[in-house]
Formats: sequence, C-alpha cells, structure tokens
Amino acid sequence: MATGTVRYWAAAKEAAGVAEEPFDAETLKDLLATIGRNPDLERVLRRSSFLIDGHPAGTRDPSVVLLPDGAVVEVLPPFAGG
Repeated sequence: MATGTVRYWAAAKEAAGVAEEPFDAETLKDLLATIGRNPDLERVLRRSSFLIDGHPAGTRDPSVVLLPDGAVVEVLPPFAGG
C-alpha cells in the first residue's frame, strides 16, 4: 500500500472541500473508491483526468495504474476557457 498526496483542482477542489489530502492506496482505482465516497466529488471524478507524479494516467484502467509510495496524484476536472 502506497501513501501519498492527492491534490484537487478547480471543481474537484470545491467538491472535496480541501486543496489536498493524504492517501493510502495501492492503485488509482483504490484511491478513487476512497475519495469517491463524497457524492459531489464522485460526480467530478467521473469527468476528470489524473496525473501521477506529473504523468497522465490516460485511458488506462484505474485498476492497473499502480501508485508508488510518496506519489502525488492530481485530479484535473475539465477546464473551461480559451
């Protein structure tokens, strides 16, 4: 099990009520299951992309995205603007 920090941006930060928090999770799927217990945040997570230590998780199945110890996972909801 890895420990690290999850950082929330924009709508994810508003839904989570914090800018960042620590986590204990082995995979991205495990992390999403834990933080997704908040219904407002869960709705944002469905539309978000994720960076793990600056690298995009992309379209990979979250159950195969392993989180290294000390990882920083960034939750990036869709951004508006141009």
